[in-house]
Amino acid sequence: MDFDVVIIGSGAGGAPIAHTLVNAGKSVLVLDKGPLLRTQSDNLDGISDFKRDELLANGPEKILNLPGVANNGQSYFPSHVEPDLNDEPHIYKDKQGQERATIEGYTANVVGGGTQLYGAVSVRFSREDFALGSLNAGRTDLANDPNGDVPREARDWPLDYDQMEPYYAKAERLVGINGTAQGQIKPFTSGNNTYQTPLEPNPISQIVADGMDTLGMARYRTPLAVITEDHAPSGRTAGNPKTGYVNRYGDPMGYKSNTWVSLLRPIKDNPNFELRPNCHVTHLQAQGDRVTEVHYLDPTGATKVVSGKVVVVACSAIESVRLLHISAARDADFENRINGNNLLGAYFLTHCFGGAEVRLRRRFDKSISLDSDWATDHCANPDWFRGQGLWAGGVMYNNTSDQALPLALARHDGSADLDTTWNGWVGRVFSRANSMPGDQFYDIADFFNQELGTRLSVSFMANQVPVRANRILLHPSIRDKWGLPVALIDKSWHSHDLAVMATLEAQCRAILEQGATQNGGFDNGNLESGFVSGNARIANHILGGARFGTDPTDSVLDPDCRAWNFENLYVADGCFMPTSGGGNPTLTIQANAFRVADRLLASGRI
Repeated sequence: MDFDVVIIGSGAGGAPIAHTLVNAGKSVLVLDKGPLLRTQSDNLDGISDFKRDELLANGPEKILNLPGVANNGQSYFPSHVEPDLNDEPHIYKDKQGQERATIEGYTANVVGGGTQLYGAVSVRFSREDFALGSLNAGRTDLANDPNGDVPREARDWPLDYDQMEPYYAKAERLVGINGTAQGQIKPFTSGNNTYQTPLEPNPISQIVADGMDTLGMARYRTPLAVITEDHAPSGRTAGNPKTGYVNRYGDPMGYKSNTWVSLLRPIKDNPNFELRPNCHVTHLQAQGDRVTEVHYLDPTGATKVVSGKVVVVACSAIESVRLLHISAARDADFENRINGNNLLGAYFLTHCFGGAEVRLRRRFDKSISLDSDWATDHCANPDWFRGQGLWAGGVMYNNTSDQALPLALARHDGSADLDTTWNGWVGRVFSRANSMPGDQFYDIADFFNQELGTRLSVSFMANQVPVRANRILLHPSIRDKWGLPVALIDKSWHSHDLAVMATLEAQCRAILEQGATQNGGFDNGNLESGFVSGNARIANHILGGARFGTDPTDSVLDPDCRAWNFENLYVADGCFMPTSGGGNPTLTIQANAFRVADRLLASGRI
């Protein structure tokens, strides 16, 4: 064997396994399709590879050229951290059943994956999030669930919160997260010292604090994967990360705790570790119950093959399922082993999400803090959400950086990948600009004057009902630039999802209404709320498709995230989740990956 372990993907699912196994003396290769974008301190010239313009174009306008999709011929601008839409589209079916190409579902094509670009909110799931099958068994009081889908489809995880808790603590310590435990409904049985001390909250966030307090919602400082103190495990020195840039976009300074700076850079010089960026894995090859070869294209496009005693797939759920489907299409025995129960790609999940936003009568300096200050588990309390006729709850937290800077002016109009539920700069600016003669474009200055520093939002993240028909498939005709079938995502919202989103949206709105009223008020019409209902809008929370469980007829993976009918194939990104959890998923993916690494060491397979 070339390596003890070959890991495909370097994000939240792959990096914790690499970090653990390399430190245990195992030989590990990590393959990643994207480039290694280094921080300022990584480069001798002190210039980061990140441009800090992930929402800006990296070239001229392009035209979508994918015959057969409904948005063929539309213009777009690519970004330096996302695939070019013509080269590697994801195809979604819209509500009318039409197929549309989008970059939605790509977190980032870089080493570190989505942890390089995510908002860094790192909340634990609640105890109930691990047991929604048991919690909802026999319920007949659920809102908008006329066919009893929720009790039938909800599944318990094959482990509980207490088993995951030590790994949450491990991830918080090794990754580097600031926040507070007091006020959370999740018990911190491994100790309350896993967080770094958060920065002082932005004054604008007092509105959220007052609103939560008035409504009797226990609050805590939002856990954020950004270091505020020196971080010994990764050797990073704290600086002054007081801007929404750090935890919303690629961070050139290394304060944001992406998996490159926190977990992979500390082991990069170990002789038993190798990272190969810009390497695209095309398929896996197996003999019986063992994956024997990983085939990939190196940076020159040359075909290469590598092997490992164990192979871990962690490409992010859509691409992981796609890779397994492509591998299965080449080999009937592989297909039978990975998809004999026809569950590979099924139960694709994202999150129910949305929120509310208010425009205040005064302006705040949003550059002096991180993006989120206060969170509450009020709606994750089972007494509360059961009383609302809901199957599960979720977390709510505020965002300060909405419309903080006119960052996205060069992004294409109609873009659906901005991480806001309501209109961002693109929608607001271009919708107004497109309706004005050119000589009146200067009126945009009035728009900036109204918007800059005046907006505050509260978001929610909640469990989406697992539906078997929501699935990831291979497109029958559209191929990527390497000639491989692209992913076709067939996904819609369950009627109970809409009830969850409407209920939590109202809670977000109430927080802002109460808080703003106590802090100078707001003008009529300047409090907006909503939730996501577009089929393709997923906030890059890409989950499910290869869920784990205790029953091989009802799951793709066993409790250790090993494919049931393979001896050495593991899947460790968000694929494994049977339910999506009541909060942002990255911390749970990382915690589970640390757990899988320990299970691998105990298994005797390496």
